[in-house]
Amino acid sequence: MSATVSVRDNTEAARFEAWIDGELAGFAEYARTGGVVEYAHTQVRSDHEGEGIGATLARTALDDARERDLRVRVSCPFIRGWLERHPEYQDLQDR
Repeated sequence: MSATVSVRDNTEAARFEAWIDGELAGFAEYARTGGVVEYAHTQVRSDHEGEGIGATLARTALDDARERDLRVRVSCPFIRGWLERHPEYQDLQDR
């Protein structure tokens, strides 16, 4: 990946957004309710697939959950798979 990815929490849209050179490259949608956040859908533009944007979104979203002391529910297949490969985040799961 040659460009720098900037991730923002767009609370109005309830999603983390990855931006590259002023363009939206991907997002991870969430719903926060009480002490739980659910990650429902992640999408990366096809011209940015394979650049690590999905992983950056997942890490940012899960770091945010940890900082807010939220339990995590994951219905998004991408974030679920990422979480399975990163045991350092598995303690966040709401079981």
